[in-house]
Amino acid sequence: MTGPIHEGSPDSLSPAFAGEVQFSISVKKSDNSTVQVDIDLDEMGTTSRTLTNVLEHINGKLEDAGLETRIGRELVKPEPKTITTGGKTITLPAGPDQFALVVRGATTEKVSFVPTQSADAVYVVQKSGTAGSLQMLKFQSDTGGAAPAPIAGVGETQWVEGRASQTALPDGVETVRATATGPDGSVWMVADLTAGPNNQPIKGQKDVALIKLDSAGRVVMTQALGAASTASGYAIAVDENGRVAVAGSVTGALDGGKTGDVANVADSFVSVFDADGQEVWTQRRGARAADEATSVSFGPDGMVYVAGRAQSAMAGAVGVGGWDGYLQAFSETQEHKYAPIVATATGTVQFGTSGTDGVDAVAVDGNNLYSAGIEDGRIVVRQFTLEAGGKPVLAATRDLGEASGEISGLAIVDGKVVLSGTTRNAALDVGTVTTAHHGGKDAFIAVIDGSLTASADDRLTYVGGEGDDSAADMKILDGKVWLTGVANRPEDAKATDPTRAYLTRVDATTGAVEWRQEWDGDGAQAAPLTLAVASGGASVLDRLGLPQGEIDQSQSKTLVNATSLRVGDRFYVSPADGGRSVAVTIEARDTLQTLARKIEQASNMKLKVTVSSESAKDGEPGDLATALKTGLQRLSITARDGVKGAVLTAGETGRDALAGLGLSQGYIGKTSGDDVTATFGLGLPTNLNLGSASAIATAGEKLQAAMKVIRDAYRGLSPEANKPAVTGQAPAYLQAQLANYQAALARLTG
Repeated sequence: MTGPIHEGSPDSLSPAFAGEVQFSISVKKSDNSTVQVDIDLDEMGTTSRTLTNVLEHINGKLEDAGLETRIGRELVKPEPKTITTGGKTITLPAGPDQFALVVRGATTEKVSFVPTQSADAVYVVQKSGTAGSLQMLKFQSDTGGAAPAPIAGVGETQWVEGRASQTALPDGVETVRATATGPDGSVWMVADLTAGPNNQPIKGQKDVALIKLDSAGRVVMTQALGAASTASGYAIAVDENGRVAVAGSVTGALDGGKTGDVANVADSFVSVFDADGQEVWTQRRGARAADEATSVSFGPDGMVYVAGRAQSAMAGAVGVGGWDGYLQAFSETQEHKYAPIVATATGTVQFGTSGTDGVDAVAVDGNNLYSAGIEDGRIVVRQFTLEAGGKPVLAATRDLGEASGEISGLAIVDGKVVLSGTTRNAALDVGTVTTAHHGGKDAFIAVIDGSLTASADDRLTYVGGEGDDSAADMKILDGKVWLTGVANRPEDAKATDPTRAYLTRVDATTGAVEWRQEWDGDGAQAAPLTLAVASGGASVLDRLGLPQGEIDQSQSKTLVNATSLRVGDRFYVSPADGGRSVAVTIEARDTLQTLARKIEQASNMKLKVTVSSESAKDGEPGDLATALKTGLQRLSITARDGVKGAVLTAGETGRDALAGLGLSQGYIGKTSGDDVTATFGLGLPTNLNLGSASAIATAGEKLQAAMKVIRDAYRGLSPEANKPAVTGQAPAYLQAQLANYQAALARLTG
């Protein structure tokens, strides 16, 4: 189901269908034959292009082609909005009805949408509004005829020419630090989660998620890392086969419930996923002191390279002092076709000064790897030669001068190193300046020779205005540099002052600005975070909210790929009247069905466990209806008739599977009759203590879990239907408290 594309009556003209609207619907049938249906709304002649008429036209062509697939519409009822202005709360009436498109497919037909004309697409993830909500904006880089020009979508705010769509990211996404596009045109992002989707709770306080969106901006997959405490994601890379690598830092337990050498110190991690988003392998590598992986890249022969910074020596390397930069290589081995892929660290290099150093970006070009970072306040680029087995060896270093800012991107184009970032330094040591520094803090684009020796062809371009400009991210497409960030803020601006975003394309050789747009965010706050580019990714399909390529109708049902669970996570089942507990351990191939059997067996058949699927209900919100239509499954655990039931107990800290399943520990007993016992276990161990940092972290995790059980118990023991009606006048002491609260509010609000 798309987002809303039409507002008002379905029998009124729709701007989404105006002008030249041409695309194809390609359907692959179960017999491997393919039927292509060409859609051209000019064939409607004088028939008005209303939502009703357009759908009749499209479905008529699908029917004539002998296909079962149809395109329908879904009513999205807008809700009243509440705003506060002048100290008063005002409720605005709901707007007109909105309609989304729904692809009603058949199990025997795989549906793809193919545009007739396309242009390059640029995706910007930004924070918008005073609350810092996250959005993904899609821009069409060529509005001069390669594809019909984009239009403002229904319900979109702060529209600017060239923008094809605006999509709100899911609740619970705290930030996004890196994005990339896959070979199929999809957008991958690594995000920090403070809460998972409704059907995918996270186990700790903050987790890392790999999120996939189609070309229309719809979230089609969310894969949580499964950290037991906290984790942060900093980097992402996608190879030509669609594999995805994610890197960052993790504190507390991760794989197999294991923590690092020091439980409360952050370690680097890297995870590799296949093109479907299923985890292939994860490596956690750390120093005794804190470290974090800030960059990742694929190399030759399937190698994976991770770079970052560490406060002490990484395994296999020697520390220099302070925060050091580091680079690690990982190779993959597989005993046979059906064996798991195993990753092994094959080389580690640590470098820097005695001050604060790090690596902000890496890029691989054949058998050369380049890194860029800030070392003791200076911009330093390093070249490494990749030896047999992928081991990196330092070959050259170049100092570009005082940083006065940060690095945002690194790429290799035709043997040249292209570097971007922000700086107040008006004279970086790069060579020919194509565009001079504008004042304040400017974004910059540096082009230097791949040998890292000074060359007459070196170029430096400053991008900005008189105030402060930033470069949040950089990507290169067809040799042209794309930059995004915040434009021209006053140097003395406060955090709450307005911020204006920009997106620009620059010829780094001449310094010419070929394309640029600026825009405001809701509440005059817009701050781009990341950037991704896709060749041919924009088309008229964006107006209709439809993705390019095949609609993914398959979802993994293994628990480790559908939830935040990891292999080895577990919980325990024990008899209600006491006795030995039996562990239920998550394995790689476990599904809800296999888990249900495990629970029943662990309870000695005293529990009845069933898996049910739900279908969409009329009137459900679009995102929920979409989730239900894909087959949302639920696990139901009850006591069998005539038995006492059993007790569920959480697994060890860092390995608890109940949290990843969204279940609370406690007694499961009879559900009807006079002697029903409703029991909720807090699961607080008797050996909790605050004697060390790791013990404090463990105690915090246990207390958080206990608080969740208390909330679940309140909801379970005090159902709304059983609450007595409140009648009569409130007691005097409550009236006095309310009067005091109202007086306090009056003073606070004036």
